[in-house]
Amino acid sequence: MVLLNVAGIKAAAPINELNLIPQPVKIEALAGTFKLNSSTKLISSSSNKEIAELFAAMFKAPTGFNLQHALSGSTGIQLSISRTPNALLGNEGYTLHVTPAKISIVANKPAGLFYGMQTLMQLLPKEIESPLLIKNKSWSVPCVKITDYPRFGWRGLMLDVSRHYFPKEMVKKYINQLAKYKMNVFHWHLTDDQGWRIEIKSLPKLTEIGAWRAPRVGLWWTRPPQAENEAATDGGFYTQEDIKEIVKYAQSRFVTILPEIDVPGHSLAALAAYPELSCTGKAYKVNVGNLFYTIDDNALCPGNDQTYDFMQKVIEEVAGLFPGQFIHIGGDECFKGFWKDCKKCQKRMADEKLQNVEELQSYFIRRMEGMVKANGKKLMGWDEILEGGLAPDANVMSWRGMGGGIAAAKMNRQVVMTPTAHCYLDLYQGDPISEPPTYSMLTLSNCYNFDPVPPEVTDKSLILGGQGNLWTESVPTYRHAEYMTWPRAFALSEVFWSQKASMNWDSFVPRMEAHFGRYDMAQVNYARSAYDAVIKPVKDTVNKKVRVALDTEIKKLDIYYTFDNTFPDNFSPKYKDTLSVPVGADHLRVLTYRNNKPVGKTMTITIKDLEKRAGL
Repeated sequence: MVLLNVAGIKAAAPINELNLIPQPVKIEALAGTFKLNSSTKLISSSSNKEIAELFAAMFKAPTGFNLQHALSGSTGIQLSISRTPNALLGNEGYTLHVTPAKISIVANKPAGLFYGMQTLMQLLPKEIESPLLIKNKSWSVPCVKITDYPRFGWRGLMLDVSRHYFPKEMVKKYINQLAKYKMNVFHWHLTDDQGWRIEIKSLPKLTEIGAWRAPRVGLWWTRPPQAENEAATDGGFYTQEDIKEIVKYAQSRFVTILPEIDVPGHSLAALAAYPELSCTGKAYKVNVGNLFYTIDDNALCPGNDQTYDFMQKVIEEVAGLFPGQFIHIGGDECFKGFWKDCKKCQKRMADEKLQNVEELQSYFIRRMEGMVKANGKKLMGWDEILEGGLAPDANVMSWRGMGGGIAAAKMNRQVVMTPTAHCYLDLYQGDPISEPPTYSMLTLSNCYNFDPVPPEVTDKSLILGGQGNLWTESVPTYRHAEYMTWPRAFALSEVFWSQKASMNWDSFVPRMEAHFGRYDMAQVNYARSAYDAVIKPVKDTVNKKVRVALDTEIKKLDIYYTFDNTFPDNFSPKYKDTLSVPVGADHLRVLTYRNNKPVGKTMTITIKDLEKRAGL
């Protein structure tokens, strides 16, 4: 490793200033820089020209350079498939060697070249992310040697487009962002009670009726239901041509799309279109976000033969659109109360010798698995599909903790770990007093501290990896989807790609902060909640009063506070130790600073709320 200036060559950049996410397996910083300019060539075989041209297009907007592709050359940016495969790199690993004369990326497979180019993008100045031309900028890359490969093969993000619909260009943008951080699975939650978003040509009512609901804003589950003669104008769906376009876009970024058709529960949008498929046969409306669970029947009737005819058509068309090996059929949160009173369901249970409605759901899932396998795919489902007995070849996505995944792995099934406590990106990421309304809590550090492989699993290869999930009940816009995803997905990308031994929170934080600057350039939204103060009420049981401890998720921040109804700044009292509440105070306000500049939000909480939190 060279650390000195010699003959005018710039010294090696410190490794901790390279700011790569996810952290590579091995980095060696070298002296000097490579200068990207308008004459730089992108060199690859014709079979990898598409990768070269994809990145040439990314370079063009901010630099103005129209980089040309060449089949050979001794300088420039060289993308090469290794003639002798490097077993260490696998299918997605790469080596990246930057010298002042050239950049060389070598991989066993094209995916590795793509990820090597993503690392190269991160080595360039943050302005490379700008969609606009940046004039008078030096585009230099520090000289390095990097060897890198992923810990897990499944590195995913899920986007729920049922609760709120996002047009195809927004979906493509989401896929592009996850690919930048070496994630390779986009789980597309396409159907739920609040909207059916995929065109099924043999079942046109699914999108004619099921894709639309009455327009509403406000808190989820508190919205007034659709009125009798009210028009359903809010929603949308993806045509099969849209889906083919998005699949092709994802493939160019080495992202596999996992389609989810959520059945037998979460099916109210489908039942609004085809009411004969429910146990009640009632005419339902697509849910607008009003409370209905256990009131309306939102489950397909597993005793009805028409249900299986319906699902056969759906699965055939879905399988034909998505080239990935899995179809996700949901299986979660199915209310079975209507099944207990349904004559068709009771007859099915008697005919199939099923003991309870849990076994009836298992029967339904087995039927789904047969259809999925007949179409050349594997079935994936949420961990509820374990209840009543797991279908013979079904695979499990574990969300209610790790237990379902552990149980499935012990049955020799493939598992994706995505427990709520570490992976649900719709949860609060900071104190509810300073965040848009949602529920529960998932901090950035809890994402980062996730390990998808529990010690109870002996065959580690059965844990395919993990993913973050963004449910969108409380996410009405794409900008807010970005806010809820990033930076927590930065943390998860490192969990899923980087080696366990290299995980280090103190190293991650400054790298994440550097990527905030990149996102500012890219005009991508993100949350700064990790800078906010953490307010911890302390119960004084002797005096029956509340005291207050303050902390921060990101360390080495200064916290300033007031009790006197003024706004705090760095001239206010500085927090040092647990606070006593002054007599007569009715509010606490806090604000975090770094280097005498505010970094968090001003947070205000009433003393009464502090007392409630303390249990007084």
